[in-house]
Amino acid sequence: MANDKIILAGLEFYAHHGCHPAEAELGQPFILDIELVLDLSPAGKTDDLKATINYDAVYRLVRTIVTEGRFHLLEALAETVAQKILVSFPVEEVMVRIKKPRAPLPGTIAYAGVEIRRRRKSTDFPDSYSKGR
Repeated sequence: MANDKIILAGLEFYAHHGCHPAEAELGQPFILDIELVLDLSPAGKTDDLKATINYDAVYRLVRTIVTEGRFHLLEALAETVAQKILVSFPVEEVMVRIKKPRAPLPGTIAYAGVEIRRRRKSTDFPDSYSKGR
């Protein structure tokens, strides 16, 4: 397994997730950190975008999931993001961290959040997937 990572940190989106009716109606910011684990040596040797993952495509996928979906739990949102990345890109592992800085709690906190890591199963991605990600 590779130790190399592509990191997208601090992706901020305004969305309507949460269990409380006000969260669904008013919305709030969500901040995501994404780590993609894969072998980056081919891209490092060739300096070719086709030898890596285009993180613009990852960003657009994550933005669509976060802003167009509706989840009660951060856990469900994180799982959906992780699974969509695993089936859309040839990564070995993905880490998704979601921060909710305006969580409706009776005190001051920096954020409430979740972090998950998911690994690819051998059946998750077809062998015929090209390197032109």
